[in-house]
Order: sequence, then C-alpha cells, then structure tokens
Amino acid sequence: MAIYLNIILFILLLSGLIYLQLHFKNWSLSRKVFIALILGLAFGIILQLIYHNVNTTIIHQSVEWFNIIGNGYVKLLQMVVMPLIFVSILSAVAKLHNASSLGKISCSVISLLLFTTFISAIVAILVSYLFNLSADGLALGSLEQTRAIKLQDIKNNSLDSLNIPNMILAFIPSNPFQDLAGLRSTSIMGVVIFSVFLGIAALKLINDNPENGTTLLSGINLIQQWIMKLVRIIIQLTPFGIFALMTKMAATSDAKSIISLGIFIIASYTAIAIMFIIHGFLIALFGESFIGYFKKIIPVMSFAFTSRSSAASIPLNIQTQEKRFGVSKSIASFAASFGATIGQNGCAGIYPAMLAMMIAPTVNIELNLSFMIMLVLVVTISSIGVAGVGGGATYAALIVLPVMGLPIELVALLISIEPIIDMGRTALNVSGSMTAGIITSHLLNQIDKNQIEVN
Repeated sequence: MAIYLNIILFILLLSGLIYLQLHFKNWSLSRKVFIALILGLAFGIILQLIYHNVNTTIIHQSVEWFNIIGNGYVKLLQMVVMPLIFVSILSAVAKLHNASSLGKISCSVISLLLFTTFISAIVAILVSYLFNLSADGLALGSLEQTRAIKLQDIKNNSLDSLNIPNMILAFIPSNPFQDLAGLRSTSIMGVVIFSVFLGIAALKLINDNPENGTTLLSGINLIQQWIMKLVRIIIQLTPFGIFALMTKMAATSDAKSIISLGIFIIASYTAIAIMFIIHGFLIALFGESFIGYFKKIIPVMSFAFTSRSSAASIPLNIQTQEKRFGVSKSIASFAASFGATIGQNGCAGIYPAMLAMMIAPTVNIELNLSFMIMLVLVVTISSIGVAGVGGGATYAALIVLPVMGLPIELVALLISIEPIIDMGRTALNVSGSMTAGIITSHLLNQIDKNQIEVN
C-alpha cells in the first residue's frame, strides 16, 4: 500500500512540473530545472526519513517505478549521443575552409582539457594537506574485501594493456558501426575520428566536384537540422528527468556510509568546488561573466550531477555552449566529445591524486616535492584515455596508484560512498569540457553572440 501511495505522490508532483512546463513557457530551462531539483530533493528526503528505519524495501521498490522517468530520460539522451556527435562533427569538418582549422580546434581543446586536469591534480594535493587526509585506521569489511579482489583482477587482466600507445590505438575505430552502437569503452572517440575522416572526404569532394559536393553538404545540413530537432525535444524533458533522478539520489543515499567517511567526502567536494571556481576565473579571463557562467550551466550541471554520466550529458553540453555562450557548433561538438574521454578533471584528476596522497604515508613513502611532481604528471598523462572506460574514476585510480608504487585496496573501501562523490566529479568533468570549448572559441575568434538565446 505504501508503495502505491509513493507512486501516486510522485505522479502528482510530476504533474505539477508538467503544468509548469505548459503554462510558463517564458520561464528559462534553468529555472524549471532548479525547481525540479529542489522538489526531487525534498521528496526524496521525506521518503528517506519515513522509510529508512522502517522498511528500506519500500524505498527501493518505489524507486524502481521512479526510474521509468529518471533512467528513461537518461536513456533518451544516450540514444542521441552518437548520432549527435557523428552529424555535428561531420558537419563541422565539412564546412571548414581548410584542414588547418581542424588541427587548431583539436589541439586547443585537448591542451586545455589536460591543463585543467593538471591543475585539478595540484588542487587535490593541496586539499589533502589541508584536511590531513590519511588511510591510517581504515579497515576493509567483507564487501570491501570482495571488491578489492575484483579490482585486483581488473588490474591484472584488463589494465596491463592500458599504456599510452595502446590507449591511442584504442581510439582508432576498426568498425565504425560498432562504435556508433557504443559497443566499445572508447566508442565516443571512435565516432569522432570516423566523423573527422568522413568530413575531410566531404571537403575533398566539394573541391573536386562542386556540384556533387554542394548536394552532399545540403544533405548533411538537413540531417543535422533533423537530429537537432530531436535533441531539442528531449532536452525539454530535462526537468522531469532531474526530478526523478534527484528523488532517487536523496531517497537511497546511505547516511551511515556518508557519516563514517564524511571527512573524505567534504575534502573531495572542497577540491571540486575549488576547481569550479578556477573554471569560472579562466572563463572570466576571456570576457565572460564569472557569475553568469554558473547561472547558464545550471541545467547541464544538474543533469550531470544526478545522472553521473559525462557521455549522456553531451547533448546538453553542446547546446549550452552554443545557445548560452555563442560557441561555434564545431568547437562545442569537439569539446563535449573529447571532454567525455580525455582529461576529466574530477574522475581522472582529483580522485586518483587524492587517493595517492592518502595512501602514500601508510606505505612509508615520503610526501616530498619529487613525489608530488611525479603524481601530477602521472595523473595528467593517464587522463588521456582512462576516463573513456566505464567507471573512469576507478580505472584512473587503478592505473595511477600502481605507477606511484601504491596499493589499490583503498579504492575498494570507498565503494559505499562512491555514488555521492561521483555526482560532483561528473559535474566537474562536464564543466571542464565546457571551459575548454568556450576558451577555444575565444582563442580562435569563433564566438557568435547573435546565436545566444536570452532565456
């Protein structure tokens, strides 16, 4: 009976958001998303308070129904990720006047992603010192021990080939249809590379046969407009997805785990907050508003936070860069796509660096300057491809820690609070890719303020 009551209340609240969507069309998406976020948080906390000490099964069974909206929305965004990346980059390359522009965009975006990851590793080290983080006294329970064994197996069996040459080779698609279906961990980069080559071929066709080239370009434009109409339809559903995802997060959070490892959570979010501020300052150096940046990214940050998926955030990421900051479509597409696989500030930057700082003293490794310089360099280099693998933060840690001569057991201990930290890390990852896109557009003078939407 309680489950049905929860579902009815959920539907009523959802109906309220639908009413808001239909009757307040002049409200910005950011405002609607913020209302949905607060509503979902409040509803989830109420469910947690009522049922957590009574019958948690009720919460989980209720969430299964809520997931129809929350996970359904995530799946819809995932549905358009590959088509959007493919057609956006294909269109962007086909419209370039020369191939040198492509090289400038790629180099600028990747350099900025790695630069911000470099900074995030430094921030993680400083915050670890500030909070005096240490792995001393942390014990593994049965669940964590099982997880540690699995992680060791992953390291031994799956990560042996993850050196830099193999990472680069993993990006190159041998079967583009396989990557368009998302069947590889590096599928996004595979689609990017395939689209780039197809776009270059289109450029050559335009030069060699202008008549056929013009027809091809018209076809690409038509398909792009079609896909963008689809993306806009799904993005309008964002408040409903955010509401369901936030309800799930608030209702199912493990309060005991959060309290027991509270200092690490606070330290992690302190580092994440500092990096957000650094992103804002970097944007401000190129004439954007510091406060305005954070106001404009509310929808995409809310989704990234609740969904914990950088890849699924790509459609919102691209639209935000274009419609809120005037970033060119080509740069927005490259930044969002590269940012989902390269230089993720949260998962591949802050997390492994912070773990290394916690573990090193427990195995009698001195935290001297040479250790920290090596740590920052290892974190930055390993971020090139690890974040493209599912569970990017875990894989990043599994590569960084052994390279630094550190054990991996602490990764298993943090399994209970992983979702709580991962939400903030994912939002930071997406912010990092947007920062790279916005700055690149300014550097290459490809900002178009006329395409910015007021709302």
